Amino acid sequence: MTLRLPVSLTPEQIEEFGREMDAIRDEVMDSRGERDRRYITRLIRFQRSLALAGRVLIYAALFLLPAWGHALASWWSVLAVIGLGTFALGISKILENMEIGHNVLHAQWDWMKDPEIQSNTWEWDNMSPSDRWMHSHNVVHHTWTNVLEKDLDVGYGILRITPLQEWKWKYLPQPLYAFLLMTFFEEGVALHEQCIIDWLEKRATWADIKPRMQHIWRKMRAEMLKDYVMWPLAAALVAWPISFWVPESPWMVFALVAGANAIANIVRNVWAFVIIFCGHFPSGVHVFTAAQVEGETRAHWYLRQLLGSANIGGGRIFHILSGNLSHQIEHHLFPDMCSNRYPEVAPRVRALAARYGLPYNTGSLTRQFGTTVWKILRFSLPGGSSPAVAASSAGTA
Repeated sequence: MTLRLPVSLTPEQIEEFGREMDAIRDEVMDSRGERDRRYITRLIRFQRSLALAGRVLIYAALFLLPAWGHALASWWSVLAVIGLGTFALGISKILENMEIGHNVLHAQWDWMKDPEIQSNTWEWDNMSPSDRWMHSHNVVHHTWTNVLEKDLDVGYGILRITPLQEWKWKYLPQPLYAFLLMTFFEEGVALHEQCIIDWLEKRATWADIKPRMQHIWRKMRAEMLKDYVMWPLAAALVAWPISFWVPESPWMVFALVAGANAIANIVRNVWAFVIIFCGHFPSGVHVFTAAQVEGETRAHWYLRQLLGSANIGGGRIFHILSGNLSHQIEHHLFPDMCSNRYPEVAPRVRALAARYGLPYNTGSLTRQFGTTVWKILRFSLPGGSSPAVAASSAGTA
């Protein structure tokens, strides 16, 4: 068996590289303790407080509607306060999905044995059911990172992001597909299932996938009811008796709250899309074929994670808001490591890569997202080339 990866290392060197990666992982995993516990529990409290503050501000803005007639009542006041509340709610959703939910579902915090923070019981604020996401993401994606026709995240089933994908007419409007996926990323993740692809390509019947689709639909319906019915309805019910004295329609109140929730969800969707795409598709990230990874060892798996990932530079708050997926290389290498440890591990991984002459793809948000957008635009058309693909084809390891 010959594994063809884009590196110039002997099999012995690759195995030694793997042992050094294992040593880094084992050292960090053995040192988990109270500071890690404090980090996640404080973050959860902060996120929930921020979500509550956002909801309160959105509701408070309704008492500034012009119909109230007091000195502060104006549409400018409404927009300012409801905008602040929407921003707070959007940031809380980002924290819940990125740094909390995503990482709890990776079992990063299972070692604490806290019944409230366990991967097998956590249900996140997202339309994708936790159990389905854990399968498609933890099992499929992290096992087959950037392996064409095995990792569904390579183009998310609708985008051509490498010349290894045969061009078809359906890719021509993919800049529009990407924009819609960015706007409705939560919904896209929920429907990111192999069974749907099998049904669309006639490899499965509706009866085959119906139970799974019903499970997904129940979670999607619950999320839509929460954000677009229950929270707005609570405000409308309060506004209804008040409307006998203050001439403001409860339906307008309903629409304002539902609209604020929708904007908060879109803020979260756009941010998640940008961070995740910057970690997987910028220039220099490698895509692999199934033949290249056949029979790979754990060391080869480590190597593929390094080559098939990219980091984003930024400060501490940026890293937390990204779910520490700005350290996507480290996350792919050590998916069950506490995310707050990635910043301290990253310099060691980078130094190890340099010692073995391996690339370590990192750059600014504008660089990583800019080259990702360029890929989406370029590969919507026939042809195209990628240095990473060329290197993958020429590798000898």
